[in-house]
Amino acid sequence: MTFETVQADASALGGPALFPTMATMRAMRRLKPDAVPDETLDRLIQAAVWGPSGGNMQCYEYVVVTDREVMARLAPLWKRCVDAYLATTGRHAPDGMDDAAYGRMVAAIEYQRDHFADTPALVIPCYRFPEPRFDEEGLRVYAEALGPAGLEHMTDTRTRFQALAEGSCVYPGVQNLLLAARALGLAANITIWHLMLEREWKEALGIPADTHTFAAVPVGWPQGNFGPVRRRPVADVVHRNHW
Repeated sequence: MTFETVQADASALGGPALFPTMATMRAMRRLKPDAVPDETLDRLIQAAVWGPSGGNMQCYEYVVVTDREVMARLAPLWKRCVDAYLATTGRHAPDGMDDAAYGRMVAAIEYQRDHFADTPALVIPCYRFPEPRFDEEGLRVYAEALGPAGLEHMTDTRTRFQALAEGSCVYPGVQNLLLAARALGLAANITIWHLMLEREWKEALGIPADTHTFAAVPVGWPQGNFGPVRRRPVADVVHRNHW
């Protein structure tokens, strides 16, 4: 597996300013402690709300943490989650990433862990999927359309299907939020490490038990500079018409 530096020039990419925005949207983990104005954070949430939502249900909610005392209470939870990640999945560099580059990434993760209490803002996207509504005729058509094998598959993958259905309603908005942050000169990165201790995070933030959380997105003004991302070449990831 190889990585390439993505060209950030709009004309070279053949598109509008959105393209260089995406091409320089690194995960920025070293944040200044300076506050981000509420009006700016509202613009990020507005961008998230503009994202598509499955069935147009729009059952998302966003917890935005800016209070230093609340952030300080979350910092130990963040540390436990990051330490658990670095001891397991994060212990080794991904295929195609050299050790030096991975070492720099880990150093940034550790910096964010050690300075989490100074994070200016943290966004927690949430979703409460509504109870499905079925009737006898609809279930009959459903069974006929899928057939016995399809029904068996749906039964076996119900949990995964539900998780993906919820995620598909949330993550397009999260991506919009990340794009908006980059466009406004803010650093942000998406993480799901908090899910290892989701119950404790929800208790700390008063999130209802029947509401799922999907990410923890630290936001602030970057200490460093934005630069081009490194990704796998398009030719290595495209399968045209069949695998």
